This record gives sequence, C-alpha cells and structure tokens, in this order.
Amino acid sequence: MKIGAVTIGQSPRVDILPEIREILGPGVEILERGALDGLGLKEAKDLRLGRRGSILVTRMKDGTEVKVTKQYVVQRLTNCISELEDNGVELSILLCTEDFPEIESKKLLLRPDRVLQSMVAAVSEKCKLGVIIPSPDQIQATKKKWAWRESSVVVGAISPYTGTGKQIFEIANKFKKLRVDLTILDCMGFNRMTKAVFRHVTKKPVLLPRTILGRIAREIVEIE
Repeated sequence: MKIGAVTIGQSPRVDILPEIREILGPGVEILERGALDGLGLKEAKDLRLGRRGSILVTRMKDGTEVKVTKQYVVQRLTNCISELEDNGVELSILLCTEDFPEIESKKLLLRPDRVLQSMVAAVSEKCKLGVIIPSPDQIQATKKKWAWRESSVVVGAISPYTGTGKQIFEIANKFKKLRVDLTILDCMGFNRMTKAVFRHVTKKPVLLPRTILGRIAREIVEIE
C-alpha cells in the first residue's frame, strides 16, 4: 500500500520518516512531498516576510530552519496532496500539528492537530497541560488553541531544529516545578530523544506526534 507524507517544509524529511517507517513495518511504500519543494532558501523565507498570520516553523531539505506564514502554504499543501493521490496514495499524513481546515482531500488524510486534541480530551480535560512549541511567536496562538480545556495550560518554546539539550532540560525542569500532568510536543520536528528527556524529568506522560501518527497509520493500513 502507498502512503503519502506531506510536510510544510521540504521533502524528504529524513528526520521524521525513519521513525514512522519503523512503526509501519514492511510492505508500506511512503511517497513524500513538501510545500517548499523546488524553492531556494530566500524564496522560502519570502513566504513570511511582511505577512500577517500564523507562523509555522519547518526545515529545508538540508536541515536549515525556516519560518513561513500559514496562509501562504495552504495551497501548496493542497497541491502536494492532490499529486500524491494521483500517484496512487490511499492515505496521506500531514506532517504538521497546525490545523488546516481549508485543506481538502479525495482520499484519507491524517491530521495531527485533530488527533492530539481528541487524545487530550479522551484522557482528561482537567489535567494541567504542558505544551512545547518551536517558536515564541506561537505562544498566544497555542494558548488560544487549548482554551477549550477546563484546566490551565503551560507553554514552552524551543526549536526542534536549533534548540540545545540544555534548553530542553531547562524547560522540562520548569514543567516539573509547575506540576504539569501531561506534556505535548506540539510539532512534528520533535523526536524520541526530546520525549525521553521530558518523561525522565517530569515523570509524567509525554505525547510525541510523529510516533502517534505512525501507530494510527499502521492501524489503518494493517491487513493482518
């Protein structure tokens, strides 16, 4: 079976897909597309300059971090999904935890944002939630995103692409002192190492989007 993987940055996402492939196992082919494919670094950065709107953090093919404005990648993502579906993909995974209600697909589309919201609601709407995002530019939007909950939300910012181990430990210790009950690494760029640090320091559960999506995708495509 063919699965599509769509990033708001450039493909291939060699930092994400290996962990998802490991979960999916053999017999599943993954085709990748990126909203910034074919663009140079300056062109990608121009998708933010002078614009208003939600800021998204992603990376180029060589690992360089870039920030883009949400509204200027929506159509590019839609085109990526359409192209993948034309190439025989039955399920596409959106490699971004931002909500994209404008994006439509003819086939199945796995949306991380909705998965995470549903998981938190299923676990507890009253637990103290800690959310890690890539940039301070996203703090206010993140608080608004989780405003439906009955309990407080603590937000910390660290880039999954340029952040240091020291910064990760500092925020994890902050969450521990604030008695956070559940941590969400709210970006597909965060990896298992970051999850392990937060789990070790806070001694509380941590949700990692990339592995969650991998397991859901496996459930969808699994034959036996």
